[in-house]
Amino acid sequence: MLPDQTLFKEYPDVVNVKQLCEMLGGICSKTACQLLRTNKIQHFKIGNRYFIPKIFVLNYICNLQNRNL
Repeated sequence: MLPDQTLFKEYPDVVNVKQLCEMLGGICSKTACQLLRTNKIQHFKIGNRYFIPKIFVLNYICNLQNRNL
């Protein structure tokens, strides 16, 4: 199942940790960084900054929904 690409249309194609927190319902940045460090959400890192393509956030949400079905 492909994620709904209109879900986060107000966000750029690549988001930062702060935006990721907002997208995931206001989770704290510590939790978001833990999701990234454990590779639960695909991303890339330049220096000490995380960059998360929006499609990977959508995939993560879809995978959570599929596990709960």
